[in-house]
Amino acid sequence: MKKLMVGNWKMNGSLDANASLIGALQQDASTWHCDVAVCAPSVYLAQLHTLLAGGRIALGAQDLSAHEGGAYTGEVSAAMLKDFGVRYCIVGHSERRQYHQESDADVAVKAQRALAAGITPIVCVGETLAQREAGQTEEAVKRQLAAVVHTNGHCISEIVLAYEPVWAIGTGKTATPEEAQHVHHVLRAQLQAASQHADRVHILYGGSMNAANAASLLAQPDIDGGLIGGAALQASAFLSMIAAAH
Repeated sequence: MKKLMVGNWKMNGSLDANASLIGALQQDASTWHCDVAVCAPSVYLAQLHTLLAGGRIALGAQDLSAHEGGAYTGEVSAAMLKDFGVRYCIVGHSERRQYHQESDADVAVKAQRALAAGITPIVCVGETLAQREAGQTEEAVKRQLAAVVHTNGHCISEIVLAYEPVWAIGTGKTATPEEAQHVHHVLRAQLQAASQHADRVHILYGGSMNAANAASLLAQPDIDGGLIGGAALQASAFLSMIAAAH
């Protein structure tokens, strides 16, 4: 299974900056040994659909509505994302859970909407610092994943899973490779209990992965790639992480 490296641009970008970044990334694409995607703000999906056409980088979104359509002002449906060639969509990012009060059940339904539209959801799970210090890491991530398994059943083998310890996002703190591997192994076992095809699920690490630590994290047996935030906005840093994924 090829590793998967995903850039999460969060609420960053501009028409000019996007074109420059994608141009710089694509110059190196022939050397990649992994799959690559970028998840951009929805207003830029049309631009990126054009910029990425025929290339090695897959297009991803950062969120989608739990509703199929209708009177939900400001929401973007899975079908709309599909219209613009979106292949991946992040659901349940810790920032959505924290700032928009998304519950485990909300995340499970969003994953279901994505799958129904033929979009691969990148389902994020992770513990807060308080949960970590209380020894509740496994309990927290298993509860979050269990909700998605319950709602999506046998389709669970079609998701991508991302472990993002909340205390390590944007803080510069990173789980050690051994700590990350332990949680990934726990999640892999939970997936295997839910589906006989669980071994084809990518489990990404998403807590302050950067050019300095990517290789040691990606060397772990159950870390199948990265969900990269700020570093993915810098072509040289993102490319060095892509090079480490082989």
